Amino acid sequence: MFSKILVANRGEIALRVIRAAREMGIQSVAVHSTADSDAMHVRMADESVCIGPPSSTQSYLSIPSIIAACEITGAEAIHPGYGFLSENAGFVQVVEDHGLTFIGPTAEHIRIMGDKITAKETMRKLGVPCVPGSEGGVASLEEAKRLGEEIGYPVIIKATAGGGGKGMKVATSVADMERAFQTARAEGKSNFGNDEVYIEKYLTTPRHIEIQVFGDGKGRAVHLGERDCSLQRRHQKVFEEAPGPAISEEERARIGKTCADAMADINYIGAGTIEFLYENGEFYFIEMNTRLQVEHPVTEGIFGVDLVREQIQVASGMPMSFRQEDLKINGHAIEVRLNAEKLPNFRPSPGRISQYHAPGGLGVRMDSAIYDGYSIPPYYDSLIGKLIVQGRDRPEALARLGRALGELIIDGIDTTVPLFHALLREKDIQTGDYNIHWLEHWLETNLGDG
Repeated sequence: MFSKILVANRGEIALRVIRAAREMGIQSVAVHSTADSDAMHVRMADESVCIGPPSSTQSYLSIPSIIAACEITGAEAIHPGYGFLSENAGFVQVVEDHGLTFIGPTAEHIRIMGDKITAKETMRKLGVPCVPGSEGGVASLEEAKRLGEEIGYPVIIKATAGGGGKGMKVATSVADMERAFQTARAEGKSNFGNDEVYIEKYLTTPRHIEIQVFGDGKGRAVHLGERDCSLQRRHQKVFEEAPGPAISEEERARIGKTCADAMADINYIGAGTIEFLYENGEFYFIEMNTRLQVEHPVTEGIFGVDLVREQIQVASGMPMSFRQEDLKINGHAIEVRLNAEKLPNFRPSPGRISQYHAPGGLGVRMDSAIYDGYSIPPYYDSLIGKLIVQGRDRPEALARLGRALGELIIDGIDTTVPLFHALLREKDIQTGDYNIHWLEHWLETNLGDG
């Protein structure tokens, strides 16, 4: 086992990793920009190293600075958290070239799954169901129009290197194709340096279902059920729950086994999430995230496992602490993402927190790195915390979420907390009757935001 690990991230996820390391008796090293010198993850770690100015490109994305921090402190391994360098295959290679351990998948698996066309081809060969679409990149408008007719409108054009909703455009007819095709290519080029796109059938009322997988890198892998992440704004998840309210035990077992078998076949190591669109009882693969997800706590809640601890354990060469038959669902868990944003337009709201009180009680977990007097910097993502609740069933979890939101106090800045108070009053949320378009329509109707 490692004696010291470096956490190449910030905010609540850095704190999450530091806590797991401490429980395992492992020392932790926090890296930070000058803007984060008073951040909670810096205070909580055993050691800290400043790696640059506020700009993430000169600090949290600076590979030489992170490697130097390992050499200075004697850290043996690096946990990337999520975002930043967590899915950067080149970073993984540099880490390994310096005799360090990357706590996550191999560079090869990150490369394969990082390119959506290659990922889809790989998953299809592994027996994972995929959305009907082009077999590879689409190079011309003429080819795009031909595929649109073959697949059947509506279709969605996606940048192969895209993410976060960027480089994704829907064409409802052949008349829409030129605009959608050119816009998706332009967004892919400007955001990811790659204008290659591919085309898929656009499902009209799907749910977004993701399967949590975990492998030991030696041909053994398991699944930890599904999460429903359908409530999204501009392709960004805001509300996640497990198990999914629309998924049966039979469907869970079927798609879970398919995913676990696929990961075992490629000797996948660590945590990963295979994401699907689900409609009319069918699952369609859309992408795989080769890292820990923001919403991993809901899976931890219903299975009683520590996914970060498992990541560290298998990266050190030790076996997983559970088998598939050990994993039994217990209750229902929900997570809401709390952002420093001002409604109704969701504009970032950095600033000083004048008062903070976290909710507590049975079945309540607050993952956050904020505190009284903390000033949220304007340079990074607006996520400031995640409120996770668990109950014996979904109604109890919803009731607990309402109670916990009522206890939560974050003064001095605007947050998205009022959004969740409003959502909990909606019948469709209470019954679990929603899809990936539901929240966009609700926001447009109720807040004038779409």
